[in-house]
Amino acid sequence: MRPRRRGGAALAALTAALTAALLLAAPAAAQRTPESVDAARGYFTDVELVDQHGETQRLYSDLMQGKVVVITSMFTTCAAVCPVLTQKMERLQRAAGDRLGEDVHLLSISVDPEVDTPAKLRAYAERFDAGEGWYFLTGAAENVGTALAKLGYAVEDKDAHSTVILMGNEQTGLWKKTNGMSSADALVEIFRGVLADGEAGGEAGGEAGSSAGGDARGRR
Repeated sequence: MRPRRRGGAALAALTAALTAALLLAAPAAAQRTPESVDAARGYFTDVELVDQHGETQRLYSDLMQGKVVVITSMFTTCAAVCPVLTQKMERLQRAAGDRLGEDVHLLSISVDPEVDTPAKLRAYAERFDAGEGWYFLTGAAENVGTALAKLGYAVEDKDAHSTVILMGNEQTGLWKKTNGMSSADALVEIFRGVLADGEAGGEAGGEAGSSAGGDARGRR
């Protein structure tokens, strides 16, 4: 079955799911407090997932805290949009450069955890030259379901999974929802804006964010 693209509905779901978390984030790294970090962890949770190497990863503390994150949902047996989305993620990996695995994490979360074992995800990741810092995630169905729901990707039918790519600067509280079917160049432009947010002279992606999806910034 060909996955159905979920444009406006997916963006609306992401907005609703992230509203609480955005309100908890500080506008700049220097303003982060233990209380704001604890609140963000409380929202996203530290539900445990398993990456393509069979290692356990906590959703917030290991994968998101203090990082620029790029997140999408996928499954390995998808023959339609998933390869396209993952190719876009590979382009963003190249744009991250040496920062991947340092202050940048890419997260590809399976919507089919019962089929997508770590071994299958590892083989899939190798097809796209995934480097350290790009996590393909599975785990217990309940845990994966929790993570997907917190990020606005919950879906009953795997073939109807979202094609939205979520980009966030967890330090500054800037989040952008982008259409994964947008051009790779447009996605890279948005990503660079999120990456530069909070840096001297950095801007939050300008108009690119609104043209491909939407954006929001948390305020304490």
